[in-house]
Amino acid sequence: MRLVFVNRFFHPDHSATSQMLTDLCFALAARGHEVHVVTSRLRYDDPSTALPANETVSGVAVHRVWTSRFGRGMLLGRAMDYLTFYLSALWWLVRLADATAILVAKTDPPMMSVVAALAARATGARLVNWTQDLFPEVAVAVGMRAMRPALARWLAAVRDWSLQCAVCNVAIGERMRERLLARGLPDSKIAVIHNWADGAVIVPEASAARRAKAAPCGEEGGDPGVRGGTPGNPLRGEWGLDGKFVIGYSGNLGRVHEFATTLEAAGRLADREDVVFLFIGGGHQLDSLKAEAARRGLVNVQFRPYQPRERLSQSLGACDAHLVTLRPELEGLVLPSKFYGIIAAGRPVLFVGAADGEIAGLVNEGQCGQAFEVGDGKALAQCLRGLADEPARAREWGGNARRLFDARFAMPIAVDRWERVFAEEARG
Repeated sequence: MRLVFVNRFFHPDHSATSQMLTDLCFALAARGHEVHVVTSRLRYDDPSTALPANETVSGVAVHRVWTSRFGRGMLLGRAMDYLTFYLSALWWLVRLADATAILVAKTDPPMMSVVAALAARATGARLVNWTQDLFPEVAVAVGMRAMRPALARWLAAVRDWSLQCAVCNVAIGERMRERLLARGLPDSKIAVIHNWADGAVIVPEASAARRAKAAPCGEEGGDPGVRGGTPGNPLRGEWGLDGKFVIGYSGNLGRVHEFATTLEAAGRLADREDVVFLFIGGGHQLDSLKAEAARRGLVNVQFRPYQPRERLSQSLGACDAHLVTLRPELEGLVLPSKFYGIIAAGRPVLFVGAADGEIAGLVNEGQCGQAFEVGDGKALAQCLRGLADEPARAREWGGNARRLFDARFAMPIAVDRWERVFAEEARG
């Protein structure tokens, strides 16, 4: 099949949308499909970087278009970056696509599906939208001041038109599917394919904080599901975490996430010198989170920058349990992709958000952690205290997490589903 993807970021960029796209494109090219990617020459965290305009990587033809380079610092500059990408990408999509192609649009920048729909109309290509989030609803939910009600309604209507133009719209969860149905999209035009992690790269290792008290891997009492884990995690030594029970948060600290509950729990556990909260990553809320932790005098909270992707297994494995948070009003609009890496690493998931939300349901289904309402820092702290004192419980949840991952969210499962969607649309 001839597949043309469009997204603002791609390999070697390490942003979440880029990693998902890179995984899928490399896998499809390895299976013999002709794969093209239209993307920018930028990196998400460094707009000054200039990547080559055209190259072939792992069998994927990468076409990097020109855009402005204002970055995320100013709203007007970001809008200009979006606009120049829309125009450059449209020109390239019309050049690359034809009636034999399937055109796949992701959601960075927002409203990319509209540009892709115009290109599909012009070339006869079949359009598939990969809805990683729903804009403008996300902007309204996080309170963007520029998103006036009339503008939001107009953008939603135009976006809905582009979804109707598609032969298929891939939602990344059941709650998002429900949102799309509520917008009037027919069920026949919706497929649900969750995001994933690479379970061959991210593997469980023995729970670092209590390794000395646990039986060796494979023996009774050892970590269930451990596969090839190293006897020690070098990041723990580098970061001074040996002998600690570490609660991790890995990835973007964005507007859609909630951290007041976590800080309350950290305050309630301030008496425990053996318990550490570790934030690995960056994003919109990083500076304010650091300032608030300092204001509260939370010496049990540490911050580390994003780690290279090749160290992701180590950075996830450096923690004994992981937090996932999502503001309840964002349910069905986004879905934190960090969840899949956590369960691949065989670590418990502590979810803070809507009790009836997507992640909460998966955690309960897989018996791999616990969900907490926003604001219930007391219950979160009690749970963490129990996990620190009873490592067998954390190991049980971690083993269940990896089993859930292997059964439902391993990368080959997702690639198979994507290939089936493309095959069905190619025949249609």
